[in-house]
Amino acid sequence: MSEPTEDGDGEEQRSDKAWRTRTLLDLLAQRGRLSVVEATAELGVSEATVRRDFAALASQQLVTRTHGGVVAASVAYDLPVRYRSSTSGEKERIAVAAAAMVRPGQVIGFNGGTTTSLTARHVASRQDLAEIGEIPALTIVTNALNIGTEMVLRPHIRTVSLGGVARPQSYEVVGPLAHQVLRELWLDHLFLGVDGVAVDSGASCYHEGEASINSLMVERAQEVTVVAGAEKLGRRSFARICDTAAIHRILTDRGADPQLVADFESKGVELVLA
Repeated sequence: MSEPTEDGDGEEQRSDKAWRTRTLLDLLAQRGRLSVVEATAELGVSEATVRRDFAALASQQLVTRTHGGVVAASVAYDLPVRYRSSTSGEKERIAVAAAAMVRPGQVIGFNGGTTTSLTARHVASRQDLAEIGEIPALTIVTNALNIGTEMVLRPHIRTVSLGGVARPQSYEVVGPLAHQVLRELWLDHLFLGVDGVAVDSGASCYHEGEASINSLMVERAQEVTVVAGAEKLGRRSFARICDTAAIHRILTDRGADPQLVADFESKGVELVLA
């Protein structure tokens, strides 16, 4: 990605800076801390640009500066709601396509994340489900507090929120309580958000606690659909969620590398481009 100059005030520069801000806040919500080196690699810009962006976030009291980077400030718990509502067109299309896969009467699982939250929102807004007249027309099981809070307001949806210890960076609950509840449930279809999904290493995420509960969600699901932008394909993150063989399909955007698409399909994974 070409880096814009910092001198002009054109529309392209403003848009790019807004994208960098959203991306940095998303990364902080997931990891809790971020170094200049990490941010430079994620954004594809210079260290000088990253330092200016960090300074701007610090001036808004959204982060605390550290030697070589930043950590999420005390308002970090608010980041998923305040900043993840601004999403890309690619994520929106992925979410719409994923929501269309849901059938009445199913038990649907969601872990936390930007794309899964969008998908849950589109599922909840499907008028055909609301008009079925059966209570519930759908059951949603989630370890994401923000998804549960939205779904519980829909009278045609039964919402099951897993217990456990909530992580303020992602709104996901983790730990033995969540595992205990989930082991008693079956899911018809799991929509799985990931930080990376690779042919050789499967699905993964940054936090080991989230990976553990997400792995169990995969085990309890009859069908697993990974919802992820093309930039996450071929990427491996810190903690393993599941092997590629456990994934039935990947729903991604049209920017996916054709070679990666072919590699996944050779392993029996359906690739759907939204």
